Amino acid sequence: MVSRYALLKKALTNLLPIEQIITDTALCLALGTDASFYRMLPKIVLRLKNTQEVIDVVTLCNQHHIHCTFRAAGTSLSGQAISDSVLITLTDDWRGYEIGDQGNTITLQPGVIGADANKYLAPFGRKIGPDPASINSCKVGGIAANNASGMCCGTAQNSYRTLAGLSLVLADGTYLDTRDELSKAAFAKQQPQLLAGLEQLHNTVLNNPALSERIHHKYRLKNTTGYSLNALLDFTDPFDMLAHLMIGSEGTLGFINDITYHTVSDPAFKASCLLVYPDIETTCLAVTELANTQVAAVELMDGRALRSIADNPGMPDFIKQLDLEAAALLIEVRSETEAQLLQSCAHAMTTIERFSRLNQVAFTQDKTLCANLWAMRKGMFPAVGAVRETGTTVVIEDVAFHVEHLAAAVRKLNQLFEQFGYTEAIIFGHALAGNLHFVFTQGFDSESERQRYGDFMAAVTQLVAVEYQGSLKAEHGTGRNMAPFVELEWGKDGYQLVQQIKALFDPQGILNPGVIVNADSKAHLQHLKPLPPAEPLVDKCIECGFCEAVCPSRNLSLTPRQRIVLYRELQRRQANHEIIDDNLQQIFEYQGVDTCAATGLCEQRCPVGINTGDLVRKLRTARYQKFQPIARWTAAHFTGTTQAVAIGLNTANSISKVVGNQAMARFNSSLRYVSRNKLPMWFPELPAANSAQSSVATQLSQQPKKLSTAKKVVYFPSCASRTLAQSKQATDSRSLTEVTLSVLAKAGFEVIIPSQLHSLCCGMPYQSKGLFDVADNKVQELEQALWQASEQGHWPILMDTSPCAKQSVDSFNKSRVEQKEGSQKLTVYEPITFVLEYALEHLPLTPINETVMLHITCSSQRMGLADKMLALAKRCATEVIVPEHISCCGFAGDKGFTLPELNASALATLKQQIPKGCTRGISNSRTCELGLSHHSGINYESILYLVDEAAAAP
Repeated sequence: MVSRYALLKKALTNLLPIEQIITDTALCLALGTDASFYRMLPKIVLRLKNTQEVIDVVTLCNQHHIHCTFRAAGTSLSGQAISDSVLITLTDDWRGYEIGDQGNTITLQPGVIGADANKYLAPFGRKIGPDPASINSCKVGGIAANNASGMCCGTAQNSYRTLAGLSLVLADGTYLDTRDELSKAAFAKQQPQLLAGLEQLHNTVLNNPALSERIHHKYRLKNTTGYSLNALLDFTDPFDMLAHLMIGSEGTLGFINDITYHTVSDPAFKASCLLVYPDIETTCLAVTELANTQVAAVELMDGRALRSIADNPGMPDFIKQLDLEAAALLIEVRSETEAQLLQSCAHAMTTIERFSRLNQVAFTQDKTLCANLWAMRKGMFPAVGAVRETGTTVVIEDVAFHVEHLAAAVRKLNQLFEQFGYTEAIIFGHALAGNLHFVFTQGFDSESERQRYGDFMAAVTQLVAVEYQGSLKAEHGTGRNMAPFVELEWGKDGYQLVQQIKALFDPQGILNPGVIVNADSKAHLQHLKPLPPAEPLVDKCIECGFCEAVCPSRNLSLTPRQRIVLYRELQRRQANHEIIDDNLQQIFEYQGVDTCAATGLCEQRCPVGINTGDLVRKLRTARYQKFQPIARWTAAHFTGTTQAVAIGLNTANSISKVVGNQAMARFNSSLRYVSRNKLPMWFPELPAANSAQSSVATQLSQQPKKLSTAKKVVYFPSCASRTLAQSKQATDSRSLTEVTLSVLAKAGFEVIIPSQLHSLCCGMPYQSKGLFDVADNKVQELEQALWQASEQGHWPILMDTSPCAKQSVDSFNKSRVEQKEGSQKLTVYEPITFVLEYALEHLPLTPINETVMLHITCSSQRMGLADKMLALAKRCATEVIVPEHISCCGFAGDKGFTLPELNASALATLKQQIPKGCTRGISNSRTCELGLSHHSGINYESILYLVDEAAAAP
């Protein structure tokens, strides 16, 4: 008998390209994992590109009675984005937006990242109301479907309160746009029973005063438990009820196709302060008073929370001296003018001056200090994650109390922590809204641990929902882990409303079953995610998905989260002596190891600081071990190696001139096919070699002779810039080494070149392949040469590409050079920082009347240079454009030659973002610039070319 899934898959292949349908078990495991501590294995994962595909797919699922779940970014914490049936994910085609009414409204597709929406609104001084902590990663579809809020959002600015309209797809494929009268008229004919049912529920609530009062009471707090029942009281028009019930419905009522928000003001002036009180009671009394002032956010942190981050860099020293009784408030004030800001700050402090403080960081507008204070608050969740035992997960629960109950609630929560043995648990939260998060670690690998968690949750839900009539879920959504307790919060008649709403929208129950409505009282203890030990480098991963937005392989293969999921599964099977099928291993080799750029951007987004590239490089060690002799030989004969590369470049360049680019590309493609892609890819932007006449030593000898000057710099050209000439498409034919020397000459620097230059390398080509011993040897060799050239660290060192500079800075921090007492350390700069800190005062810049594209490399981002790079570019050109959604170009050293599909995928949206008339792009990595040029249609070159052009002649 043919299964329903086989029939569905056959029908899907008639609708969708095969690459949008994933049924491989290993890939379904990787793609089906979300940030919660639950796991299901989907049978089919779909990547849908447009509304019609969604309509077609849900219609098919409905016809075949097969469950389906919608997924946006997968950062949700309560188990609402997983499936054991069909998981529907969105491609990057869902990133459309439209700003209306001078920024007062914005329409967003569900694939737009929340932070991007705010970026689009920034020129208008506006933003969307919801501000979840995951806003840099989560997407609008999830924000709306979970009614996510955040630190400043409260209840007044969440998706429910700022909704202007939306379009949706129901379980049977019916489409509705609540902003379009024609669409509403058509819907009324298609779904009269749904609209009539909503009106009936509205009347039912009105005729039940006790239930009406309970709904009013619950929504004075943040509340995402169950459905948005307040929609049945707040509106009389069934279309308004329908639209607002979709908010917070977690994909159980329909698919949110797009949403229009009323935006909110984003004041230009902000100030923050930290106030520490002796106990939680005093702290909460201060919160009560602050609720009557103009503060934008008040974050509460208990004593354990403060202790968890006391040793973090940048924390105030007094934090370490606090006992567990202490508590703190982190406050932010926002205003349209500085005068208003200062007045609001003063008023807030006057309001709470009678409450004795242990210590404080007074209100400040200093951006660095404010960032450190908020980093303290944001660092609490990862602080718990970083100290958990391997094999356990981090659980973050999310409840709300009326503000007058906060102190007592914190006390009783801490008592429950002690009672159930969660001594590491911490409490923090959005105090103005009475919204508390508590974080603890939990293992699920034994029945006793699952029972402990179950008993604890039973006690917590009684405390919150019964004793204090609070919200069991304030902003994280009901999901699976609070579904068994929805009736406890709402009562029998309230829960019947929830069930009736589900039945009205989704009569067959195909949409995200088990979420919000779940008859199993133990559902929160089912489908628990295993987190077996795999490798210390990644064991702290909580699978939150914050890394995914910046991963260059996210649309080609796997993301860091997904790589770790598959690696954990491989290690679990190995530890349990289970058979590891070849398919799983092969998928992981290519999608997990080969296509990882290993550039480390994931570490910047990871709340526990994991660089998945470190794991990948370690895994590559075994693969490349057989090449150790070759690697050692090339390292020992580096001059000859680069000369051989130069010969190859010149040969390819000569052949392409004779036969033409198209014939050359076909010839190269054939050779790659025969060699199973072991030969590097050739493309027209690949330049000839940097000729001997243009070598840095020759160039330096040709510079005008100068007397010795106090302005000296050691210039170390990377092996890429020493080897590669300028691309043929460039208007300036000079090599990067020539241009760098020109900039230094204009700034009046005397240039020192390290001896034995052409044998030197920063070691990155070897490190990226896991050949760490060879890389270390090259690092030591380079460090010694620069130590001598800089006169024991007396002179700054300029490297003309940022990856080499980043690699050297990191490596030299582990210095093996014997430095004399009192001597200086090596100071290594890439072009941006060197120009800004050393050369700019000697380089009058006149912006060129030109639009240029700017690519900020991974290494520049990791060194915190993105803003500086943009600022320097704007000093040199009248318009600078940073393309969206391209964090890493995916060239990744030599992968642009060996795995060109990674580079192509990472830059798939680049060409369409280049405005008409723009002919130049800039960056600060020679190899990255090759891939950028190839996929953009314009020439990318070092930012030093732009600086040199904008600088006046000496």
